[in-house]
Amino acid sequence: MPAPDDVLAALRDFVVRVDALDPAAPRQGELLIGLRGVESRLSLSAPVARALVEALRAYHDPRDRGRCDHCGGGRLDENFICGDCGRPSGLFGQLISERAARHTAQGAIPAAPAAGGRHARDDAR
Repeated sequence: MPAPDDVLAALRDFVVRVDALDPAAPRQGELLIGLRGVESRLSLSAPVARALVEALRAYHDPRDRGRCDHCGGGRLDENFICGDCGRPSGLFGQLISERAARHTAQGAIPAAPAAGGRHARDDAR
């Protein structure tokens, strides 16, 4: 987890970067953020508020693989198996499920023949 100072610094840098594009923009208010006893008060202009909302809405967590087609749950694993109902989700999940259903365990590999066979040396020649 990032340190509180890192989170606050990232937010301050964001505000400064966006504010620099329109320094005369009207102020909409302040955002007070406190993390583990460290507080920061940020003045939000209209462009900064809009950019912050857009940035938060546009963020996609790489762990989020969508919702389950069957139960609507949001906990799909890396194989698109739902953590809520246990069923595969989507086309990729269906393909994995069908492939797994056709898979048969292979038996033990038979031992090589004691003599003969097509790769055995024939010293008698």
